Amino acid sequence: MVDEQIRPRGTFDERVLAAMLEVPREKFVPRVIRPCAYDDRALPVGHDQTISQPFIVAYMTDRLSLSPTCRVLEVGTGTGYQTAILARLSQHVYTIERIAALQEKAAKNLAQFDIPNISLSVGDGTLGLPEHAPFDRIIVTAAAPHVPQPLVDQLVDGGRLVIPVGGKNEQSIVCVDRRGTRTVEQSALPCRFVKLIGQQGWKK
Repeated sequence: MVDEQIRPRGTFDERVLAAMLEVPREKFVPRVIRPCAYDDRALPVGHDQTISQPFIVAYMTDRLSLSPTCRVLEVGTGTGYQTAILARLSQHVYTIERIAALQEKAAKNLAQFDIPNISLSVGDGTLGLPEHAPFDRIIVTAAAPHVPQPLVDQLVDGGRLVIPVGGKNEQSIVCVDRRGTRTVEQSALPCRFVKLIGQQGWKK
């Protein structure tokens, strides 16, 4: 997966690639599709949600520019795969999932490993987790119609948000850097994600 799908597509932080080599992706997909766990595509995980394509996981993680001291907010826990990757690269990961049943599944998946620096919660991820803010980095694993302001507000000065933004069928991964009272946005890779549902995202 790393050598054939990710390395040929660009230059990545070796720490990110090492984390992806360490985390067994098959443990985070439904048992019936485990033979497809390392395919070069997103996979369904139930509740109309998906686990992202391995390349996209690597790309978004790399764009976060994580350090071991980063406090990270992940919006969209899913089955916990991205969470496990982030936890290996940062000080602490706060992750929020809208669908309670999916969060329970993620908790069970993550419990198979000794990962002490994760806090899971259920709620509207478009509003972030103000009780734990500010965050050095924020990653959103579903597509928003615009950059949610509450997430920008919960970044530290110098912090970064990585999020897919666009229409219902096509988006771009956007990096948002906070610089005091202003932000700098840079669109990068075209992509296609499930919709980010919530007060500051798409409506159901």
